[in-house]
Amino acid sequence: MSRFADQATLAAYRMGWAAVRRMPERAAYAAFDGIARVMHRRGGKGVDRLRANYARVRPELGPAELDALVLAGLRSYMRYWCEAFRLPDMTIDQLVDRVRLPGIEALRAQLDSGGPGVLFLGHLGNWDMLGAWATTQLAPVTTVAERLEPEELFEEFLSFREALGMTILPLTGGQSAFGQLLRAARDGALIPLLADRDLTTSGIPVTLCGHAASAAAGPAALAVASGAPLFSLGVHYERRPDGRYDVVGTFGGPYDPPEGLARDAQIAALTQRCVDDLSVIIREHTEDWHVMQRVFTDDLPRRRPG
Repeated sequence: MSRFADQATLAAYRMGWAAVRRMPERAAYAAFDGIARVMHRRGGKGVDRLRANYARVRPELGPAELDALVLAGLRSYMRYWCEAFRLPDMTIDQLVDRVRLPGIEALRAQLDSGGPGVLFLGHLGNWDMLGAWATTQLAPVTTVAERLEPEELFEEFLSFREALGMTILPLTGGQSAFGQLLRAARDGALIPLLADRDLTTSGIPVTLCGHAASAAAGPAALAVASGAPLFSLGVHYERRPDGRYDVVGTFGGPYDPPEGLARDAQIAALTQRCVDDLSVIIREHTEDWHVMQRVFTDDLPRRRPG
């Protein structure tokens, strides 16, 4: 990307962020819903990939049903972005009102005992809102973020999440993220990590919704290294009677490493266990799975031999 394009992207992002934060809530959501409908009509690479991913997850759907699901997915995705832009202005009371986490007792007990909370998340619902809620209601949040281009845009996102009270570590380009996460775990931090899509070359082969895929090893590796149990957390939206949406989290676990296995086998087993949990949420709330990249092994480019 050229420097001019970088600056144009950054300027557009800043203008959009400022404008959305000044708009009335209903108008902001309506605007982003309109964007989702335009994306659906125009299609394109990202929309096509979302459609292909949804088709693998929900093979029982006919063409019209799948198309409706893609539109619902784009609307959910744009709802996430509208909320992300407006999140810095939300009060703690508003966060508490919007977030529901049934079954949180085991995680809360783990954190109250001084131990870390290691969470395996998918690109589902609004994980940023959960992070902001958790920082004020559970424990300090430390997590990892993928670097964005341009660099200034990544810094904007970094500042945004840190303003919500989170500690964000870059996945690449800095100190070892895993080493810093391990130190945070030993300090009793809450560490949610997106892991349903591997961003490195060291992913764990898994079966996701019945198909071969690769998940990030980080959450399970951190749990094994720190001695902490691992929790899965699937997030989805639930619409209220007034038209607003709650952010709801479903926990799996806590899971301890299987005994009698080597470290790598423990990590693989824990990762698959969490992927199994997320597979259920992805099938039940497919529209809230915001993945517009290749996820399944059969969709990845084939490596040439030699």
